[in-house]
Amino acid sequence: MPERTGAQHLIDALAANGVTRIYGVPGESYLSALDALVEAEIDFIQCRHEAGAANMAEAHGKLTGRPGVCFVTRGPGATQAAVGVHTAFQDSTPMILLVGQVRLEDEGREGFQELDYAQAFAGLAKAAFEIRDAARMPEQMMRAYAIAMNGRPGPVVVGLPEDMLTAKASASAAAALAPARNEISEALATEIAARIDAADRPLLMVGGPGWDAASRDAIASFAEMTACPVVTAFRGKSLIDNTHACYAGEAGIGANPALIDALRESDLILAIGPRLGEMTTQSYRLFDVPDGVADRLIHVHPGGEELGRVHRPMLAAAARSGAAMAAIAGAARPERALERAGWVRARRAAYVRPVSVTGAVNPSKIWADMAEKYAETAILTNGAGNFAAWLHRFYQHRAWPSQLAPTSGAMGYGLPAAIAAKLEHPERPVICAAGDGDFLMAAPELATAVQHRANIVVCVFDNGAYGTIRMHQEMHYPGRVSGTGLANPDFKAMAESFGAAGFFADTTQGAIAAIDEALKAGRPALVHIQQSLADIAPGKTLAL
Repeated sequence: MPERTGAQHLIDALAANGVTRIYGVPGESYLSALDALVEAEIDFIQCRHEAGAANMAEAHGKLTGRPGVCFVTRGPGATQAAVGVHTAFQDSTPMILLVGQVRLEDEGREGFQELDYAQAFAGLAKAAFEIRDAARMPEQMMRAYAIAMNGRPGPVVVGLPEDMLTAKASASAAAALAPARNEISEALATEIAARIDAADRPLLMVGGPGWDAASRDAIASFAEMTACPVVTAFRGKSLIDNTHACYAGEAGIGANPALIDALRESDLILAIGPRLGEMTTQSYRLFDVPDGVADRLIHVHPGGEELGRVHRPMLAAAARSGAAMAAIAGAARPERALERAGWVRARRAAYVRPVSVTGAVNPSKIWADMAEKYAETAILTNGAGNFAAWLHRFYQHRAWPSQLAPTSGAMGYGLPAAIAAKLEHPERPVICAAGDGDFLMAAPELATAVQHRANIVVCVFDNGAYGTIRMHQEMHYPGRVSGTGLANPDFKAMAESFGAAGFFADTTQGAIAAIDEALKAGRPALVHIQQSLADIAPGKTLAL
């Protein structure tokens, strides 16, 4: 077997695992890996900031179910990519962050940009380790893929000493790794289906990782057969066609109050996939558990460590979400479906109802219009801020996959995620919703979109403030505004300076028309939407 460098073995391992695109910011600590890419059929998407590169890799992992790959240099490169690693961890997204490292002979001396990755990423990643022997590259990359994909998926950080990458060694051929099978038994699927059938007011809650088109179809067929309303966990709306008669809405920030009432009234909640974190459970108050037992909860999650972490369910199973849903749908019993028809209709009737606003821009009408026109094919992305509550509540997702949003609440995610989505699905419209503060945390990546011809549309809702914080400021410290006001640039002119198309709107109909035009621009586009700060969130206003 001919000798190859550690860098060549690394790129071989990535290619064997189906990697066709790497996101990153180039660094001298991994020049040999960049050189090895010259002969590989893998695109390197050079980004303008490591946070953007990591967020693109995270979005890629969400879209494909395979680890998104990000390459950054040591020290500052690694720490600036940490926000994407944290998002991948909280969102249970498979991801591999490859990081340059000082030479083996210099480790421990605090050399230039040296960082202990195991220590630095403890609590941020599922694992962080270094590959110190070029001959073990295929084995160690298989380990990275196994950790990233098996159980609860998540990010893995791999340190690559510079001299290891240039060292030559013989190694076994790299091969693709499939995730381990993790399924519930036929007997357990039958028991869960029977419990649903016995309930008067059951709800199916879906979210988290491990879904595909077929298992998404199983959600709808199960709901139809059993007359069971479907609720999506925080930022998991595209797991069911939102126009489906059984869809009741999303649990999370800004959720419809009627939906929260239904979750509390339900006598059985079958949760498949979500961790049941703070946002989905309304700050862990969804289940009344005075004795520590959530006696109306069945919880299915791929990571056994999440079962009973906060709530002790009446029944739990460690299984991949999609496989579990398919098995339970196959065992579904329709005997009492007619009895529950009213329960389903009432839950659906309480879903999407536009709200009024005080200003000239009503985001609830903008997103309802966008859904009506583009939901069959569009992918929607967003970062964090009150602007996202309008999107989540009033845009009805239909396509799969069609939602990329950070459950970690990370600002600056939407624009990088949109780029990753457009590169993966160039035939589909991709729309990013951003706030003014949110957008400026990732604005340099507009240059990445232009360079790589990722023809996305970015909608910047500009209210001149960090809106979420301002809202809470008014709730807890009324009349004492501090640190939340923003002086913004001309976003339209800014976009045009990047080579993107720029649009401006300050009315609802103007914004709708501008987005329609932006989608036809044939290049990346930005729509600057001037919005009143008074309309701070759906159904909530500020006295200015």
